[in-house]
Amino acid sequence: MADISSSRAAPRAAAIKLFATLFVFWLLLNGNAAPGTLAVGVVVAGAIVLLFPSSLSVLSGHRLTAEALVAALRFVGLFLRELVRANIAMAALVLNPRLPVAPALVKVRTRLTDPVARLLLANAISLTPGTLTVEIAGEWLYVHWVVAPTTDADEATRAIVSGFERHLEVMYG
Repeated sequence: MADISSSRAAPRAAAIKLFATLFVFWLLLNGNAAPGTLAVGVVVAGAIVLLFPSSLSVLSGHRLTAEALVAALRFVGLFLRELVRANIAMAALVLNPRLPVAPALVKVRTRLTDPVARLLLANAISLTPGTLTVEIAGEWLYVHWVVAPTTDADEATRAIVSGFERHLEVMYG
């Protein structure tokens, strides 16, 4: 009997996490907590969970812990810092009359296994000026780097991936 109840608990927990994720997105997109907005959010999130429980399970991979929330805030902070830093570096590069670019396609490794965590990593890399994730193939990401100081996979991984990855590991495991 314990096997049956535990086998039911896992999908129920995933459904609750999915509902919570969808409801938080609803609130963020609407920007208010009026009773009507909350009611519609509950109905919409509930309907999506009931109609598409397995196809949207990718949204429920985020851990719902205080540690994961802190990691998410740090990830956003790191991303914003890297975004500003990369924009300044790219502006200096473009304004330099010699245009000292050294483009390369580098192969970097990720330890992330969750598909959403990998997607967030790839997007963070691509949204940072000077880098663009071209492909994700298993544990490897192929990144176009405008000014590549190295093409060594380990060094490129440390330079491009490791900062973002350490926060995503806490968020997604």
